[in-house]
Amino acid sequence: MAEPQQQQPQPYGFQPAVMTEQQQQQYVQQQQQYSQQQQTVQQQQSHQQQNMAFSSSQQYGMETLHSNVQQQYAVSSQPQGLGAGPGMPGVTAGLEYLAQVDQLLVQQQIELIEAFTGFETANKYVVKNSLGQQVYYAVEDTDCCTRQCCGPSRPFDIRILDGQQREVIHLSRPLRCQCCLCFCCLQQLEVTDASGTVIGLVKQDWTLLHQNFTISRPDGTKMLKIRGPICACSCRCGDIEFFVMSADGSQEVGKITKQWSGMAKEMFVDADNFGISFPIDLDVNMKATLLGALFLIDFMYFETKQNKEA
Repeated sequence: MAEPQQQQPQPYGFQPAVMTEQQQQQYVQQQQQYSQQQQTVQQQQSHQQQNMAFSSSQQYGMETLHSNVQQQYAVSSQPQGLGAGPGMPGVTAGLEYLAQVDQLLVQQQIELIEAFTGFETANKYVVKNSLGQQVYYAVEDTDCCTRQCCGPSRPFDIRILDGQQREVIHLSRPLRCQCCLCFCCLQQLEVTDASGTVIGLVKQDWTLLHQNFTISRPDGTKMLKIRGPICACSCRCGDIEFFVMSADGSQEVGKITKQWSGMAKEMFVDADNFGISFPIDLDVNMKATLLGALFLIDFMYFETKQNKEA
């Protein structure tokens, strides 16, 4: 008796030429399962592609947002025109920012060594705009012997630096007599730009009562006047104002204010706060010269040795 032939397995999807009813049902079920598997695979691939596209879009969106935030922060944290970018036509190089403002705040840095020992150190100042953003940094350039021997009457050089630590303004005060009776040797200050060109002069006027100054161009042309109070010293409880007047003295155009810092700080700490205002359309060289006048006023009337006062 011949042995029955073993049925060979057929490849998936192969349909025999003759099938029983049971085989046809199995074949249909296999085809349905195969179709379902194919649909499931296609759905999974589609989901993966969508997830990849979403992740890429989300990453691009986060990078764009991060870039925008950085740009906004850079704009908000650094004032426009401060030590960067091309110069403005008709404006001295390095002074572009002064053309955009009408007031500044000057804060002298507290020196702990000077506060506790009375040892005179070089003054340092921070110049800020009305929003409290630092726009310049000023540092006194004098030797130790001059500071200790000459005190507030000492000659000095002050370097005013921008945000990139570049010198944009230089102030030079020679050694001169501070007594009002010496009318031939009154105080004066020379203001130069980054190239060393003189852009303005500050000269003390001879008066018996008020503390007055004249702001002029390098050729001696009078541009502004500063009219101070009769008594200008830290012993006054309150702000001390120096009015910036027109060249003929008929109109007030600005103000330099020594701000009251409180009794304790005024008595024991040699660190003063000033505010200065001027017309926004004033020539930038005259703005820089007025800023120099502020430092001269600080040295003449408010730079005192706290150990002697105590």
